[in-house]
Amino acid sequence: MNVGNILDLPADAPRVAIVGRPNVGKSTLFNRLVGRRLALVDDQPGVTRDRREGAASLFDLDFVAVDTAGFEDGSEESLSGRMRAQTEAAVSRATVALLVYDARAGITPLDEHFAAWLRRRGVPLVLVANKAEGLAAEAGFNEGHSLGFGEPIGMSAEHGLGLADLYEALKPFLEDEAEVAAAEAAEAAGMDVADSEDAEPAPEGPLKLAIVGRPNAGKSTLINRLLGEQRLVTGPEAGITRDSIAIEWEWPDREGQIRQVRLIDTAGLRKRAKVTDKLERLAATDTGLAIDFAEVVVLLLDATLGLEAQDLRIADKVLSEGRALIIALNKWDAAHDQSKLFQGVRKALDEGLSQVKGVPLLTCSGATGKGLDILIEVAFTTRTRWSRRVPTSALNRWFEAATDRNPPPAPGGTRVKLRYVTQVATRPPTFVVFGNRTDALPASYQRYLTNSLSGDLDFGGLPIRLSFRGGRNPFHTK
Repeated sequence: MNVGNILDLPADAPRVAIVGRPNVGKSTLFNRLVGRRLALVDDQPGVTRDRREGAASLFDLDFVAVDTAGFEDGSEESLSGRMRAQTEAAVSRATVALLVYDARAGITPLDEHFAAWLRRRGVPLVLVANKAEGLAAEAGFNEGHSLGFGEPIGMSAEHGLGLADLYEALKPFLEDEAEVAAAEAAEAAGMDVADSEDAEPAPEGPLKLAIVGRPNAGKSTLINRLLGEQRLVTGPEAGITRDSIAIEWEWPDREGQIRQVRLIDTAGLRKRAKVTDKLERLAATDTGLAIDFAEVVVLLLDATLGLEAQDLRIADKVLSEGRALIIALNKWDAAHDQSKLFQGVRKALDEGLSQVKGVPLLTCSGATGKGLDILIEVAFTTRTRWSRRVPTSALNRWFEAATDRNPPPAPGGTRVKLRYVTQVATRPPTFVVFGNRTDALPASYQRYLTNSLSGDLDFGGLPIRLSFRGGRNPFHTK
């Protein structure tokens, strides 16, 4: 899936930045190295805007691959300038950079400009002549020597050709870096082995937190504020984000503990009928995969615009997928008549999301940072509740009390007998009620049990699954 750039490698793993002008195949090479279609790819130039990271391998080399935006001229305030800043940040952290050019097109003035820029940065560099298959690329391949970076690596990222040559070129840079990291890790482990009996239990995995919403709701701005850096390209233009970008982050909670978070920025979702552009359709599909991948999804609303029908459609999709949902009113500092707005959104959510009542509704500002700590704290609490398993004894005490308070009906004069309930899964919480003639239970009674379970056992605001199974009567043929 597109958001699967889960960096299982250590934080000090070597990094390979893939750089070059637009439409030379950088994202295709990135996908080849990480072994999955993480980055959106299209013939249209400028698809990639943020830098994307993924755990990659090339034979026995393990590293972090970084896909970057195409290098284009433009003022710092322009979209191309903000994209260039992301590329600069990727190069500054890289162990080695791959300068990719199109062998069929040959060396262009923009390639030369980019090569000069990289030379000034002083980062180790490997020159890659992509799309080098066939005789048509021979002249362009040879033009690569003019850049002064030695023999180009001829390859086809799309077809997987030339990977052995790329391996030989990267090996000297990555092996040295990996050996240093392994030695440091071994030394640190040796220091911490003693007193293992007093060691704290291993923390649970990072919170997978996806930020979704309509275009220009402020999703990337909010994530940048959390990170304390301009990690994602932002601006007044709607639809800047196209890929779903996952970023590892550490959040210090109120007790001073460091909690791991995987923040997932997504493309804005418009009403399907308004989506005509191919890239926007791909981005919308990518966002759907991000929702599937996440544990908790924050639906970000623009407080200056209020709640719209498209927001309810997005929320319904999140809940239908069984994800834990939080609604956040962003740009709260710019909202008018805040109390009336909050109550109006709360009422509209309760009416529009009939399947789940009490979804958390918070206020925040990605521009100022106000309310963001509360947002992350609620996200962790919500994940804990979403992942909780109720002991069978407590579950059946609730079940007995609920059925005593409101006994099952008797459709056709024969009472439905419900015996017991069990929790069969978490994430989302899933329960099965066993009994006789459960197929005759009216929908109203099923809703009663679902609402009672949600309210009495602290699953309010979460998507829970409650199904019914009838026991077979052994005498039904006699």
